[in-house]
Amino acid sequence: MSIELSIVMPCLNEAETLEICIKKAQNYIVKNNISGEVVIADNGSNDGSQSIAKKLNAIVIPVTNKGYGAALRGGIEAAQGKYIIMGDADDSYDFEALAPYLKELRNGNDLVMGNRFKGGIKKGAMPFIHKYLGNPVLSFIGRLFFKISIGDFHCGLRGFSKEAYYKMNLQTTGMEFASEMIVKSKLNGLSITEVPTILHKDGRSRPPHLNTWRDGWRHLRFLLLFAPNWLFLFPGILLFVVGFIFSALLIKSPLVFDTLTLDIHTLLYTSSFLLVGFQFIVFYALTKVYAVENGLLPKSNRYHKLFHFINLEKGLVLGLILIFIGLGLSYNGFSNWKALGFGNLDIKTTIRSIIPAVIALQLGIQVMLFSFFFSILGLKYK
Repeated sequence: MSIELSIVMPCLNEAETLEICIKKAQNYIVKNNISGEVVIADNGSNDGSQSIAKKLNAIVIPVTNKGYGAALRGGIEAAQGKYIIMGDADDSYDFEALAPYLKELRNGNDLVMGNRFKGGIKKGAMPFIHKYLGNPVLSFIGRLFFKISIGDFHCGLRGFSKEAYYKMNLQTTGMEFASEMIVKSKLNGLSITEVPTILHKDGRSRPPHLNTWRDGWRHLRFLLLFAPNWLFLFPGILLFVVGFIFSALLIKSPLVFDTLTLDIHTLLYTSSFLLVGFQFIVFYALTKVYAVENGLLPKSNRYHKLFHFINLEKGLVLGLILIFIGLGLSYNGFSNWKALGFGNLDIKTTIRSIIPAVIALQLGIQVMLFSFFFSILGLKYK
């Protein structure tokens, strides 16, 4: 018989709770007359967890690469089921309460997430900082960056089809695997839904493998790296626009607000904003190309438009125009200095043409270099 459901549990020294988790999963399969299997992805346990699993006729898959994500990937890829439900082997989730997950999977959803905040968090099941800071903040960032209507990004109990799993093309090996699964599902156009899930206090006497700050940072880092528009593009546009507007005003004359006067010293900062903003935008484009061409992000219509809008020839022309503008402004400043017999200059007057000249030269060179590098990265695309 073909297997419909595989229940996959990552395991690293879970001898205290593994047996009850396997029995609950097996009971669910038998009681609901499901063609299923229980797969234990063992990540190098030395407490006898493998023997416990084998005694209960669970399938044990040794995974040598360390990490939560690595263990799950090994177990999922070895599973034979059409659908996969993964969950921690610490007895914090009830493997006899999987009916809502399987129902949504049978209805055609690609990824079914548990929501512990809707289902309920038992006393002592989740640390205060995770419940009121870590999970809500990271989930909010995920919803904001990727427009995903999921309330709990880090629920360890979730289901998906085997077909959807391969479409996700997951790469991470650590705890950020949980975030990657949701983000990649969204980016690849997979359907995502959630069901209420109860989180119980785990049955282990030892501390959990999860490290609050280290793993929290890994989740945040992943979200930022997979949203280059929020990390580079939006801050870059803001800096560039603010820098351009204020620089244009200050080049003409000082800005006076009652007792506050903004002059050439402010112009140095605003012109730097413009330059740094441009560099942020360049990093966005380069990061996008690299991520897509290396399979980290899927190709989109916006990605195709990027290559139609930006190419080497346009970049070289724009770079040369900026360089000529910079040279023209520099010559103007030199002519003014020559007219004074190369003597002392009025700094406030001269600097208003020299700063734009330097910025234009720098932008011109950067545009040309960026165009060459962008074209090199895009060779694979073409």
